[in-house]
Amino acid sequence: MIVIETYIVTEEMSNVRLIDCAFEVFEKILTKSSLKKFIKKGLILIDDKNAKSGDRLAVGMIVKLIDKEESPPKPLDFKLDIIFQDEHIAVINKPAGIEVSGNKYFTIQNALVANIKISKEIDALKWARPVHRLDYPTSGLLIVAKTQSALSNIGKQFENRTIRKKYRALLAGRLKKRGSINTAIANQNALTKYEVINYSRSLKTEWITEANLYPHSGRRHQLRIHMSNIGHPVVGDKNYGDGPILKGKGLFLSATDIELSHPKTGELILFSIEPPKKFKSFLMAQQKNWDKNNGS
Repeated sequence: MIVIETYIVTEEMSNVRLIDCAFEVFEKILTKSSLKKFIKKGLILIDDKNAKSGDRLAVGMIVKLIDKEESPPKPLDFKLDIIFQDEHIAVINKPAGIEVSGNKYFTIQNALVANIKISKEIDALKWARPVHRLDYPTSGLLIVAKTQSALSNIGKQFENRTIRKKYRALLAGRLKKRGSINTAIANQNALTKYEVINYSRSLKTEWITEANLYPHSGRRHQLRIHMSNIGHPVVGDKNYGDGPILKGKGLFLSATDIELSHPKTGELILFSIEPPKKFKSFLMAQQKNWDKNNGS
């Protein structure tokens, strides 16, 4: 048995049912249906005892998501863009349009089995595992653990909010140069900061803003919800706000930078990639159409 994630119940989650809490606090649980399956299989523990959906939480309880590591997932023959790999971790550039994990076959987890080498360390995992999540339509950097100690160490870094992430986004409308959004999500504190890079004119929304987004908490769909809340949804977001939806173009949100302490050496390491080419192409096309329509 290995521990995938651990959550210590805080005051804001006290007296909340497990079924209503775990979906929000665990990175690996993507849907309530998958949460129910984890509980049924005995993969969620409260104070080291099998949990039930209706269990109510109390401050200080320790909730664990575990894996009995019985057999590896079926390998998916899907080539991944591996940014970095050593004996402890790997970092990949996740494409949009694929789940990190879940009950489907077409997932990053299954692709990792076919792409990432098993570690030679004594506490090597039987197969590499993603440490956190990125939404199905979001692209970008994803950290993968290859050892039990790396899985635990990076999980604690996320829990302590010492890992820094930066996302590139295209947003409907024109934002001021920089700002912050500090509104709760699912009754939990959430903070997002943003910094504008560029503006482009658009016939669809008058303006499109290209910006860097900095989540200072890890709530589900945090960036998408926060930007929609201030009236500037991410371009292509079908779930939040009323920004332009472009057929076949997807969501314009990408995790471009991530900084963490290496789980073995403690060295601070930064990984960085460019946003997908579609970002630049879209901005140029929007500006061109605006200029053409306005006789520029």
